[in-house]
Amino acid sequence: MQRGKIKATDLLMVMRCLGASPTPGEVQRHLQTHGIDRNGELDFSTFLTMMHMQIKQEDPKKEILLAMLMADKEKKGYIMASELRSKLTKLGEKLTHKEVDDLFREAGIEPNGKVKYDEFIHKITIPVQDY
Repeated sequence: MQRGKIKATDLLMVMRCLGASPTPGEVQRHLQTHGIDRNGELDFSTFLTMMHMQIKQEDPKKEILLAMLMADKEKKGYIMASELRSKLTKLGEKLTHKEVDDLFREAGIEPNGKVKYDEFIHKITIPVQDY
């Protein structure tokens, strides 16, 4: 940040540091909406507008549920942990195996167990407390 401006190239990181979860494509759309080149800068007011729009559109529980429903072709209400690991490490913003291990440990998932949507979504979307 310089002179009260945020570089467009830093927007993704800044939004994520403040708790939003935009994809690179979403950040690009925000910049295009405001006519800002990816090498440009944005003022604080424009940044606040972008953050507001991003947070308004995010619904992590719904996004996770839709992703799990797509993976559960037989509509059993769960997917195997091994299948979830495969998806998390190979699709979208890929996680490392260590990140998946940490996620599974936090959510109480056994490496070869079943992952029930409702329990998993509840466990990983509980707000983190600041100390």
